[in-house]
Amino acid sequence: MYHLLLSAGGFAEFRTQMNFYDVLEPIYGDLGSRRNRQRMMKEWLRSKAFMASKLNAAEIEEKVMRECRGGSDFLRIVMDEVALAQCVDRWVDSTPTNGPHMLRIKHDFPDAKFIHIIRDPRDVVLSLDKRGWTRPLPWDKKNSLLAAGVYWEWIVRKCRAYGKQLGANYFEVRYEDLVETPASALAKIGAFLDCDLSYERIQTHRVGSVKNPLTSFKEDLNEGKFNPVGRWKEKFPQAQLARFEALIGGYMKELGYELATSGSNRSLPTTAMHGVYSLFYGFKQWAKVKTPLSRMMVSYSDMQFDK
Repeated sequence: MYHLLLSAGGFAEFRTQMNFYDVLEPIYGDLGSRRNRQRMMKEWLRSKAFMASKLNAAEIEEKVMRECRGGSDFLRIVMDEVALAQCVDRWVDSTPTNGPHMLRIKHDFPDAKFIHIIRDPRDVVLSLDKRGWTRPLPWDKKNSLLAAGVYWEWIVRKCRAYGKQLGANYFEVRYEDLVETPASALAKIGAFLDCDLSYERIQTHRVGSVKNPLTSFKEDLNEGKFNPVGRWKEKFPQAQLARFEALIGGYMKELGYELATSGSNRSLPTTAMHGVYSLFYGFKQWAKVKTPLSRMMVSYSDMQFDK
């Protein structure tokens, strides 16, 4: 979605994620404190995010130190400067972990609009697992796909609940529609954003993953059979599919995703697993934002640099 907007034109180009609310702010604390701002800027000026901004280090540091009075101020200052330098008046933050912070973002950025892309969870978890991003509990690694399925439901439910509160400032789009009927999907998104997302222009000025698909399954791309929709039909382990659909199938059906297994051949009840992982993801989110956990886990610059 981010690269589709860049291809359309009129949006600031910033090809990385700020990871502000879930990582940077928890590490450095209240940015109303001058000392915390100094510590943060020392790291941020070494990060991939700063490199992507193409801003002058001395100038942006001086502006942040002078104007920043809190967390969202930093994001606003940096992205407004990026947009100004590129002579555009709109910018996008495509950080996926912004979901739990939607209400705060709307409070701090009253003009913000939110696009929520929802994708078939069976395809989602295959991509996450391929990259090692499923993060099951340490003793439950064999169930990494199932754990990722519960996370998908947990985060999608949270974002949709916040979306109801945001009303006309929130828009849902199906990943499958973006792939299979892009012109129609983009027309609806363009109306929501009040901008022209011409599919023909986007195809002419393709950038990033619009030009070269970004995928966990590079072997499919190399073999000329790349299709990100319905990949699960060939690649999802059949031994786990029934358990997966028993775990989150109710919500999948609610969102219009047809199940491949019938109720009669699904596996044993998975209520306990669903409950444990739902509690785990909620606690993990709380601990990451409200405790020093992020400070202990990684520095922002280490996370941002490609190893």
